[in-house]
Amino acid sequence: MTARTSAQFLDGIKDEREVWLGAKRIDVSSDPAMAGSLAGMAGYFDWQHQHSEDCLAIDPVTGEKMNASLILPRSREALDIRHRAFERFARYSHGMLGRTPDYVNVTLAGFTARRDIFVAGSDERYAQNIENFYREVVEKDLSMTHTIINPQIDKSIPDTMGINGDLTLKVVRRTKDSIIVRGAKILATLGPFADELYVYPGQPQSPDTDPAMLLSFSIPMGTKGLITLCRDHYGVDGDPNDRPFSSRFDEQDAFMIFDDVEIPNERVFIDGSLEVYNGLMMHGWAANIMQQTSIRAAVKLEFAYELCVRMAQATNCERRPDVATMLGELKTYSSLTRAAIAAAEAGASEWPNGVILCKEEPLRAIRASMPGWMVRANELIKLLGSHNLLATPSLAAFDDARLGPLIREFMPGANGICALERAKLFRTAWDFAGSALGGRTELYERFYLASAPRNMALDHMFAQRDSKWEEVPALWERLGMPMG
Repeated sequence: MTARTSAQFLDGIKDEREVWLGAKRIDVSSDPAMAGSLAGMAGYFDWQHQHSEDCLAIDPVTGEKMNASLILPRSREALDIRHRAFERFARYSHGMLGRTPDYVNVTLAGFTARRDIFVAGSDERYAQNIENFYREVVEKDLSMTHTIINPQIDKSIPDTMGINGDLTLKVVRRTKDSIIVRGAKILATLGPFADELYVYPGQPQSPDTDPAMLLSFSIPMGTKGLITLCRDHYGVDGDPNDRPFSSRFDEQDAFMIFDDVEIPNERVFIDGSLEVYNGLMMHGWAANIMQQTSIRAAVKLEFAYELCVRMAQATNCERRPDVATMLGELKTYSSLTRAAIAAAEAGASEWPNGVILCKEEPLRAIRASMPGWMVRANELIKLLGSHNLLATPSLAAFDDARLGPLIREFMPGANGICALERAKLFRTAWDFAGSALGGRTELYERFYLASAPRNMALDHMFAQRDSKWEEVPALWERLGMPMG
């Protein structure tokens, strides 16, 4: 099998996975509540064939077509190919799907390319394990979710200590051919719809961390003892014209419970090595993954800008100074995101093991700024849409013999915009920013790459780590100030 279609994806999800929605165990492949989202996820696989010139690349091993996000980043050309793929994949949902398969794909490709980190800090067999798994993902076009954060019940202590440590995923026993793990992890976005659950480091750990907690592995979602506990589902059973996002793009978020789950040794990538665990996240993870996340964010911001412009035109307020300022603010965010991507790709350089990655600094700046920009984008949509977001009929009402003509008469837009176009516009805006899914997505944008304050602090710490202050004259010397 090479790059899959929607039908192949749907066949693959029919397994024994234990998925809970509320107090009910469900079959994801047939549960009515999940039907729209499952279809939306399946559509991603057809999309990659519809736009194969951007989304697919040639696997150098088999000669078959593979998802381009799985390319090992060993040249600037590879970064260009990935860019086109990330751009096209993001346009499938206009950036509303944050965890399409290319998100974890690019992480796996980056880790696989950094074989040197695995070999330097651990047994070489773990490097071979991840390379073998990478080949499996490429050739089967597997969809991966990931879960990397430890439950933090008590935020006054580290996430591996006290009650937090009691609940954290860890090795509890071993067999000749496997490890047995127990505990919990959060937050598996896309969990119910994925083929694999990939566990990898979420943040560096201290030297006193229990080695049993320093783990990375991947297992099928149907593995015995693996429990997927979903949040409330915000997908709706409705016409995509009325609810273009909620009807298709609730990717779900799940709390993962490992109830004595057996992991075959060949699927283990890190087992107790602090050097590898910390090294993967500290040396190239951001430079690799942030190309995908920043492009996805740029596509979403550009869509939000166009949406707001059209709302302003539909109410004929585009030239009002306050409205023009809001539109300009949103355009600024999208332009800065594009500029950071361009700078990061132009500044790409070689890392160890022949890996070519983007320049980190512009991407770290976006990582720290993006949460605020995305929240502000939703606010601007609500400010510009105001009561129009609430006074919009269902599109089905236009087909009613009595109601349809009245709606067309009394609910048109300005500037010659007809009532149907106006309704589509404001319903889209509400689903983007005001619906239950819109609220969930706003929260996701705030925290999916850690909080803005934490990322700003990390940006400072990395700047100090990478600086060469001893080679720069003292500040007062550069100002020509006398010493003494």
